[in-house]
Amino acid sequence: MPVVGYLGARSREDSADLVAAFRAGLGETGFVEDRNMRIEFRWAEGHYDRFPALARELVAHQVAAIVAPSLASGLAAKAATSTIPIVFSTGVDPVQFGLVSSLNRPTGNVTGLAILTNTLAPKQLQLLREVVPTATLIGFFANPTNPIAESDVREVQSAAGATHQQILVVNTSNDGELETAFTGLVQQHAGALFVMSDPFLLSRPEKIVALATRNALPVMHQFREFPAAGGLMSYGTDIADGYRQLGIYAGKILKGAKPADLPVQQSVKVELVVNLKTAKALGITFPESILQRADEVIE
Repeated sequence: MPVVGYLGARSREDSADLVAAFRAGLGETGFVEDRNMRIEFRWAEGHYDRFPALARELVAHQVAAIVAPSLASGLAAKAATSTIPIVFSTGVDPVQFGLVSSLNRPTGNVTGLAILTNTLAPKQLQLLREVVPTATLIGFFANPTNPIAESDVREVQSAAGATHQQILVVNTSNDGELETAFTGLVQQHAGALFVMSDPFLLSRPEKIVALATRNALPVMHQFREFPAAGGLMSYGTDIADGYRQLGIYAGKILKGAKPADLPVQQSVKVELVVNLKTAKALGITFPESILQRADEVIE
């Protein structure tokens, strides 16, 4: 049976829902794990410096394709092989970061999915200001070990500068720094928080929500996993659908398609999710305009 290597940024436990979506995409192309293909998993568990060695392991395993659902894992896979097909996903411009030379005509052995994340910063900040108009200072959690951190910070600062909004960038790359980060935001009298699209931060919805609740801090997240766990709101890409598309592309490659013949897909499906229970606990009333635009209202 052909083997697909999966180079995950998070842990197996934190990625269960997304891996299920990836398997669903494989299933749409006729592939079922352990029936007519296998998946060889490697997990960085938030330590992006592990990617090069993990990528080399998959290459040595002679997998038929490597799925790399982050910029860091995609770059590591590309550095490890120029022949094994690679399917990536990233929230930034993959041409700018050197994953592919073109979206429509990717050359070599790499293709994948460009997910809208940092380009949504202006809209996310606008929504957050509508909900918390009194927030003169908004914190932004960024993971400096992520290759897209600098780009994300620039996007957020540019969006904030356009409306003269004050932003406090706080670096968070492990659980200990999360605790300290919230303490710092409270000391600086931040009125709200915005969280970067990052695999480590994405894998901590319960912890971030618990700390935000403890400190009575309204938070805008990128993905619905956070309001589903008790966060205030999210505006961003349907990430599970993105992983399903990764599975579809991996299946096409198993059937013989070449990465150069598969244009980089751009995910444009976004959703606004709000949590009324959390808003009530924070003493916040969502404007009617927000509720009317919401794709999901959690009560």
